[in-house]
Amino acid sequence: MNSPFLDAMARVPDLLAAHLLLAASALVLGLVISLPLAIWSARRPLVARAALGFASLVQTIPSLALLALFYPLLLSLSALVGGGIPALGFLPSLLALTLYALLPILRNGVTGLTSIDPAVIEAADGVGMTAWQKLLLVEAPLVSPVLMAGIRTAAVWTIGAATLSTTVGQPSLGDMIFAGLQTQNWALVLAGCLTAATLALVVDALLGVVEHGIAHRKRVRAFVALGVLGVGILAALTPMLPTGQKSVVVGAKGFSEQYILARLIGHRLERAGYRVTYREGLGSAVVFGALVSGDIDVYVDYSGTIWTNEMKRKDVPPRAAIVQGIAAWGQKAHGITMLGALGFENAYAFAMRGEQAKKLGIATLDDLVAQAPALTFGSDLEFLERPEWAAVKRAYPLSFKSAQAYNPTFMYRAIDSGRADVISAFSSDGRIAAQKLTVLADPKGAIPGYDAILLVDPAHARDDRFLNAVRPLVGHIPVALMREANYMVDRDTNKASPEEAAKWLEARMAR
Repeated sequence: MNSPFLDAMARVPDLLAAHLLLAASALVLGLVISLPLAIWSARRPLVARAALGFASLVQTIPSLALLALFYPLLLSLSALVGGGIPALGFLPSLLALTLYALLPILRNGVTGLTSIDPAVIEAADGVGMTAWQKLLLVEAPLVSPVLMAGIRTAAVWTIGAATLSTTVGQPSLGDMIFAGLQTQNWALVLAGCLTAATLALVVDALLGVVEHGIAHRKRVRAFVALGVLGVGILAALTPMLPTGQKSVVVGAKGFSEQYILARLIGHRLERAGYRVTYREGLGSAVVFGALVSGDIDVYVDYSGTIWTNEMKRKDVPPRAAIVQGIAAWGQKAHGITMLGALGFENAYAFAMRGEQAKKLGIATLDDLVAQAPALTFGSDLEFLERPEWAAVKRAYPLSFKSAQAYNPTFMYRAIDSGRADVISAFSSDGRIAAQKLTVLADPKGAIPGYDAILLVDPAHARDDRFLNAVRPLVGHIPVALMREANYMVDRDTNKASPEEAAKWLEARMAR
């Protein structure tokens, strides 16, 4: 039997290729921008202050935030020009990482050029060199060691930051890290981190050889190192070669149930002859926009999320009415197809430790209002900014002692350890029963229904082969099975991978 680490390493080749290609592209683009700007800045102090100030400002923005900002910007730009600009995946990742690569290259380039002994420049002028000759024959050789140090720094930074591109739908080694953190599969986290670190060290070492070759005029050594880097980049392009199969992209948000359902959908599409790739760990706003724009082809969302976030509805009709309303709105407004509800609901549900709820006499959100000032609240990363939380506060004047957002896995750990007294749990989560949590009733109906619904992008709305592959999932996943599959991934011991849980779920559905 393979070890979990070896199983995790089997996912590395394709993700490593995508990671290297992204980082290399960002570094090359950063060089294309930085080198001319460094030359200009070295000759114009005002330009230097502006360029270095901008590059320094970029470094103060968290890389995750910068990546997230490019998605709505590109989406708006695409809408402005009539489409055609990909807002998800490679392009936003490339632009964000390129900005991060600018500072070390630019700063070292300007420092190297302005530090050249003026006597050397005067001597070059004295022998009648043109500006281009001085740059190529005098300044470039002298500044190269300093410049290469900046390029090496930029390369390491870019490779590290590229792991965050998972959040905007670009495959990278971050896929393993984010999925591993969510499902507590530490073999995945370790494999992703070790591979990213090894890639950074190898690239830095090869660039170090180039730097040494330039400094000591050993051109063959420098060209060999550059050749090795070039071969690596060419190898990274191999997974992009056409295979003759139709390729589709399955989207998923960043929690266990979504990983399982994405694999469940992917398995069916593979059997139908499609080549499947996954875009996982996406936020609610990003994943729906990605479907509308065609960056992903299919995913599972929840009716309450679409109703409140996308349709901006504040009323709370019956669950069936919400599902029907979404189907009509999605087709009319965006051309997307809702194939139907899968058969279970994953609603937000306020939960407490059973013993504490009983001791305090809390059974409903109305009961919680009086006790909330003495209690701490833990939510998933999105809930505190979602319309549902605003609706709950309108219906129930809750004022907690403190509120903290967590990764969903760590949210359940927080209530188990006592760091949180109340959490925004998920009704299809097997950990509710396993941790003996009490779900508080919502007597005022502030929280809408959250039926799991299968959404398909406009490009496949009339693709019978595609639709026939995934339609059998509709109405065939009862909540009991979904809870059990989720718990297989989320439990602390004898954990299953989302892939294994998806296969188990499919086998049970077939009975």
